[in-house]
Amino acid sequence: MSINISSYQSILQQLKDKATLVAVSKTKPIEDIEVLYNLGQHDFGENYVQELVDKEANLPKDIRWHFIGHLQSNKVKYIAPFVHLIHGVDSLNLLKEINKQALKNNRIIHCLLQVHIADEATKFGFDANELNQLTGIEELKNIQIVGLMGMASFSDDLQKVRNEFKHLKNIFHHLQIPNHNLTILSMGMSGDYQIALEEGSNLLRIGSLLFGARN
Repeated sequence: MSINISSYQSILQQLKDKATLVAVSKTKPIEDIEVLYNLGQHDFGENYVQELVDKEANLPKDIRWHFIGHLQSNKVKYIAPFVHLIHGVDSLNLLKEINKQALKNNRIIHCLLQVHIADEATKFGFDANELNQLTGIEELKNIQIVGLMGMASFSDDLQKVRNEFKHLKNIFHHLQIPNHNLTILSMGMSGDYQIALEEGSNLLRIGSLLFGARN
């Protein structure tokens, strides 16, 4: 077991009531998740559909599972019965598929739209213009867009990271989607969460600071 309990408690102390912590448990064993769960942590994030399905089946049912990876449309059906929040929604087609699977499960699934704010081509997401031109969302009755998510550049230039977070916060404050109430601004991971907090993030995705390096 590689859980860093003091780091977990320190992060919670910094968050107070300002933000929700999603513990990123991808590739980590069920035993590690149980340690944090027993300390009161109920929000966990997974990147891979099959791993998430397996863990959900073997862990307490009051865990709030966040899917934080790049989700393929043909995999939505596997997590639609139980997922709490889908973070990285980066296309209208994916929203339509989530809506379709949510309807089959008689659920409304909450989603975050992913915004491309980094200087890296490997990151997914909408740009600001694409967000403003999104149409047809109001017809999708079984999804609720509850906020935006973005990942800053992997950079030692902290001002660059800060500026990217500022850019996302600006989009968040100005974007309006009819019938959808945007309340979640998800930005910040293990390496940059303190800057993200300062720039208004209210949901953090933290893995390595809690669980150690990825397996």
